Amino acid sequence: AGFALPVADVDRLTVRYPDLFALIRDLRAMGETNVLAGNGRPLTRGIVARAAQLYADKFGEPDGRIPATFEIVHLAGWAPHESQQKPLPRGSAKMRLADALGVKEQTGEE
Repeated sequence: AGFALPVADVDRLTVRYPDLFALIRDLRAMGETNVLAGNGRPLTRGIVARAAQLYADKFGEPDGRIPATFEIVHLAGWAPHESQQKPLPRGSAKMRLADALGVKEQTGEE
């Protein structure tokens, strides 16, 4: 897209809901549910109630609330300009990144 200095970051946010139905209401409000035009028959009330019970049994917390974790992706880039910093030439580093981070260097095969 022609952006300079692109940056990506992710925030993880856990929200606790009283039940699956409150979670679904939020998902619908965010536009995060099925958007297919031909999405078939709607689920019956019994199936949804059973799914809510199974979800609460598997993921419910001691106080009865259910957690849902959302990943919010932030992307940014700038229009190129001659005043922006330029990358250094390959091999010009004075220290290995793995050493600076205090980790073992990994190769693509690992």
